[in-house]
Amino acid sequence: MRKWFIAMLILTGIFFVPACSVSYRTENEVLKQEEEETENSEGYITVGFSQVGSESDWRAANTQSFLDTFTAENGYYLLYEDAQNKQENQLKAVRSFILQEVDYILLDPVVETGWDSVLQEAKDAGIPVIVSDRKVVVSDESLYTCWVGSNFEEEGRKAGEWLANYLETRGRSRETINLVTLQGTLDSSAQLGRTEGFSEVLALHKNWNMLEYQSADFTQTKAQEVMERFLAKYPDIDVVICENDNMAFGAIDAIHEAGKTCGPDGDIIIISFDAVRAAFEAMQEGKINMMVECNPLQGPVVADIIQQLERGEDVAKVRYMDEKYFDTSMDLDFIIETRTY
Repeated sequence: MRKWFIAMLILTGIFFVPACSVSYRTENEVLKQEEEETENSEGYITVGFSQVGSESDWRAANTQSFLDTFTAENGYYLLYEDAQNKQENQLKAVRSFILQEVDYILLDPVVETGWDSVLQEAKDAGIPVIVSDRKVVVSDESLYTCWVGSNFEEEGRKAGEWLANYLETRGRSRETINLVTLQGTLDSSAQLGRTEGFSEVLALHKNWNMLEYQSADFTQTKAQEVMERFLAKYPDIDVVICENDNMAFGAIDAIHEAGKTCGPDGDIIIISFDAVRAAFEAMQEGKINMMVECNPLQGPVVADIIQQLERGEDVAKVRYMDEKYFDTSMDLDFIIETRTY
């Protein structure tokens, strides 16, 4: 672990990694700085982290979890790259990490496919790759060490099962229920899993009519635009499935601007995913009916896996985060007070 960047870290005393930097080094630049290495860097574990971007409150909490975990004080040096929701940026970042001979690569992929070549390069270099949050689909699963994240299919099923029970308690189980879905970035793991899981429950209820699916890329602005089109096109929407909280915020804004209401006492039922603090506040205000948690605090879990690997231990191929669901029947004041994200 005599990496040039650790040497420079110790020489300069710089321990902070900017959360939004995007910089890629050429091979010549890497080799030049390796030649300048003068300091013994033993004791640090170097981790290269390629993050999807910063498209949502959940993503900000997820990124912060890694920044707080992989610190010099904890024995790590973190190289962080924000891909700005572009796979080509992630491919560059991973190849840069390989050139810099990091000890571990952490990848939160924008989409699931297109990773075989670069992961083969990491494997050939002897660098373990830990995938977090979103998944990869590869021809050979040995190309990555393990995956850490949420059971997105189960999240979708939880939302569907909650809706069925909610409609039953409201005496609406036999009514025709018109739904629309604001999907996340297409082909991302969260979008695929949440859509699939909810669709399994949808298929069990012949009176549920899914009017349309449309992606809003997990962003609030685009979700508001899509929801405005939904409202203009469909006069009788009963339920909006929002595949993350920020899209729920955009949908709520569009609903209010259209002169309609939402939430437990409103015209439209809002179901969301992620369960960040701002979403709890919106639920407290009566704007959201139910949320399925997607736990972003993955940093300590990944660090635990790295420590297992450092000890030469085998690790599970899949590691799910602990998660719950929330609705307006719960003690929201207490939840908000104790929420860390």
